[in-house]
Amino acid sequence: MTRRMEFDQDTVERDLMKLVLTVVELLRQLMERQALRRVERGGLTEDQEERIGLTLMLLADRMEELRTRYGLEPEDLNLDLGPLGPLLPRE
Repeated sequence: MTRRMEFDQDTVERDLMKLVLTVVELLRQLMERQALRRVERGGLTEDQEERIGLTLMLLADRMEELRTRYGLEPEDLNLDLGPLGPLLPRE
């Protein structure tokens, strides 16, 4: 007996975008934590701090736009890793 899998193009696209946005969100959070550590250590000029802050805000805005476009909530990007717990820290 041959089994055929039916794929809905919209579902495949949404699931792929969910995976991509999950990876981008993980990287965004890591970059944000690194930037905060650098600011706390005083290793950045005021101009660098401002540019990093602006960049992170723009990235967060773009992430929100993409989540909205694909009907995703922030919690949809937090993959459950079973016994390891969630991929992203809960805010």
